[in-house]
Amino acid sequence: QLQASGGGLVQAGGSLRLSCVASGRTFSTYTITWFRRAPGKEREFVAAIRSSGGTTYYADTVKSRFGVSRDNPENTVYLQMNSLEPEDTAVYHCAAGKPILSSISTSGAYYYWGQGTLVTVSS
Repeated sequence: QLQASGGGLVQAGGSLRLSCVASGRTFSTYTITWFRRAPGKEREFVAAIRSSGGTTYYADTVKSRFGVSRDNPENTVYLQMNSLEPEDTAVYHCAAGKPILSSISTSGAYYYWGQGTLVTVSS
């Protein structure tokens, strides 16, 4: 199971750090990815981190502002979000899977999903 937390209301230009905590002993073997769904929009890929933590991927819209990291002994992945914009308002979900590179941003490639945490950025 995955549990996402850390969302909230923040002004544009502010920062938030989301956490995704997993249960289970095999957490460190999974790629953990953040997706988001804004009101009235499709779910979209945000960022991913491979099992070792050595490789990360970002959507172009967040690449210079967000950072993903993981603490495997703590079964936790973090999404540090800086310079937030109103367009970042969405429900953020973390997901676990073992996708090949070409599927890293595809939601169907992930086995387990957290319940989501709401991020609201005011202008």
